[in-house]
Amino acid sequence: MIILSQATDYVQHVYQVIEHRDPNQTEFLEAINDVFKTITPVLEQHPEYIEANILERLTEPERIIQFRVPWLDDAGHARVNRGFRVQFNSAIGPYKGGLRLHPSVNLSIVKFLGFEQIFKNALTGLPIGGGKGGSDFDPKGKSDNEIMRFCQSFMTELSKYIGLDTDVPAGDIGVGGREIGFLYGQYKRLRGADRGVLTGKGLNYGGSLARTEATGYGLAYYTNEMLKANQLSFPGQRVAISGAGNVAIYAIQKVEELGGKVITCSDSNGYVIDENGIDFKIVKQIKEVERGRIKDYADRVASASYYEGSVWDAQVAYDIALPCATQNEISGNQAKNLIANGAKVVAEGANMPSSPEAIAAYQAASLLYGPAKAANTGGVAVSALEMSQNSMRLSWTFEEVDNRLKQIMQDIFAHSVAAADEYHVSGDYLSGANIAGFTKVADAMLAQGLV
Repeated sequence: MIILSQATDYVQHVYQVIEHRDPNQTEFLEAINDVFKTITPVLEQHPEYIEANILERLTEPERIIQFRVPWLDDAGHARVNRGFRVQFNSAIGPYKGGLRLHPSVNLSIVKFLGFEQIFKNALTGLPIGGGKGGSDFDPKGKSDNEIMRFCQSFMTELSKYIGLDTDVPAGDIGVGGREIGFLYGQYKRLRGADRGVLTGKGLNYGGSLARTEATGYGLAYYTNEMLKANQLSFPGQRVAISGAGNVAIYAIQKVEELGGKVITCSDSNGYVIDENGIDFKIVKQIKEVERGRIKDYADRVASASYYEGSVWDAQVAYDIALPCATQNEISGNQAKNLIANGAKVVAEGANMPSSPEAIAAYQAASLLYGPAKAANTGGVAVSALEMSQNSMRLSWTFEEVDNRLKQIMQDIFAHSVAAADEYHVSGDYLSGANIAGFTKVADAMLAQGLV
């Protein structure tokens, strides 16, 4: 007979409440389960969290905004998309999190991203709460004018709910410098100049140096710390990276600077393998300038080969896997293939790229596993640094921002290790990150009363 602890009973009860309320929000439920399965030791030592019903309060967003986004295409036809902003938790600061433009965007995905953002932001050590937003609009195949009209319509509604000390959005999938420019221009037209209300801006109107590189660089810095803690290093390691967007491009650059050899990158159609090492400058030209497909890389680089499908199905040897594409890109079977290929380390550059079955496979094989909420915090960290620069009306050099980013990523790893040690799960970086983020937010919520 199994006797459940009060903490276990409480966790199960709250999960059942959420599952009953939102039974079809699979991504959101997955993100919650990822946290819940690691924090029982904290609740056992701190019954005050149970008494205050912290989990149910933490998993219900403070505010959800959903709105219509009408816009005209180049043919003069009226189009309509859905817009979302989930203002999840402001216990430690204004809501902070990106805007995603992708056909897959729905309330479940925005809630999962916003929930993850709470802990990511807490781990940075900076005073920012968690939020997320976006739309099911697809920028692929759209003209600049169509994207501008969509962004202007989207911001016309969103501007009512954001502000420098309230909610500061940034970019995410489908939202780069072009889109941020259009969004900021419309906000300024409606509400007046307030540079700190969006991050990821252009350098000539309040952006920060190193913001573009931040998530990819931060992933490399975090992974480097994890390797060093286990008497390993990048030199001599073969690295598989998925994706060919902002995160992947700059992860490739920094990993190679640190001595690793990146042999893969990918997009939604397929992947390339380059045994000589991926040339990030060519990937950057194809994806950021030409807005082409990764297949073009193999056409330009003689040592590269292109294959349809997922890079995680490839039969190729590598030591380190850095998934940088999208959520749930690695299934349980793909994780087993990754392990069979020789990987001993996984660190996540995308948000929740590993399915629960994949994480279980990593843990069963004793892989070093750096979870997204710790490993991919570089982007939001530098976004917060951009907010600071805007508030002070000054700009730091690339080296200053990069050094601050490196220190933040080192601190995140150290705090995750310390939390894991404190609650007797040493070496479990997933639990350590969850616990470190959770306790910071939970203590802030307790201090502020029932809000």
